[in-house]
Amino acid sequence: MTKPSETRNPALLDVRLLRLFDVLYRTRSVTRAAEELGQAQPTVSIWLNRLRWTLRDPLFVRTPAGMEPTPRADALIDTARSAIETLLRLTEREQAFDPATARRRFRICMTDASHVTLLPRLLARVREDAPHIQIEALRIDAETGPYLRSGEADLALGLIPELESGFYQQTLFAQDWMCLANPEHPRIGETLTLSDYANEAHIGIVSGTGHRLLEHAVDQARIERRVVLELPSFLGLAAILLTTDLIATLPRQTGETLAAASGLKTLSCPVPVPSFTVKQHWHTRFHNDGGNIWLRGLCATLFQQPGGSECA
Repeated sequence: MTKPSETRNPALLDVRLLRLFDVLYRTRSVTRAAEELGQAQPTVSIWLNRLRWTLRDPLFVRTPAGMEPTPRADALIDTARSAIETLLRLTEREQAFDPATARRRFRICMTDASHVTLLPRLLARVREDAPHIQIEALRIDAETGPYLRSGEADLALGLIPELESGFYQQTLFAQDWMCLANPEHPRIGETLTLSDYANEAHIGIVSGTGHRLLEHAVDQARIERRVVLELPSFLGLAAILLTTDLIATLPRQTGETLAAASGLKTLSCPVPVPSFTVKQHWHTRFHNDGGNIWLRGLCATLFQQPGGSECA
């Protein structure tokens, strides 16, 4: 008598028995099935008996024409083959990501400074190599970590200390600091002294981890910066510097990009502000995703300085 637990939880078929069922149905021969499966004939006979017992039917009957299937076998063969195909799909390798034909939206968390320095180069290369790929830039904020974990974001670029643990990271380049000023500044020539820095009026960019590094360095140097304008981003910074006698302190890559585009004067920063590294970060869940591998490989190709490293 069947136990209640057996009725509720019927035994799952061994995949070897499923394959035997398929091969035997096709070949109508135990001998040929054994050859195709690479097993001894007695082993295949044992498997067939187990299959018959599990499915409670003879399944195949010996006749002069070979092992002919029973009606029960005819009824089950499509289901068995579908199950085999499903199992094979589970073990198939992921289809290689082909940027030339892929249609996908990648979401990248980045600072507004990266909109100026990194995004134009990245977008130009993506449009060249992957014409159907879309890029969406997201802010770096408290949601960046959760977004990377959930897959709502694919990558994060920047100085993001809170992602140093639990995420893969790859160093791209180091950033030091510089100053920008109007090329016709009435008091500043080719160099900016510490005294000039303390006396001149400043524009403060009050976003990002880099801003905190700058503020701490200024405090350590015991300099009272006279900040007359605070901006939440670098948007509009170049236009304001070109029409005033203010100066701005910012990471070198951003400063050089703005200076090259607008003709601003570049100056060494007289305050010893610690340099920092810009990294790309991604979550372990997507480490082996073909699209993610391609995207971060592209970022490394475009932005990584010699000596950049990857770690978990």
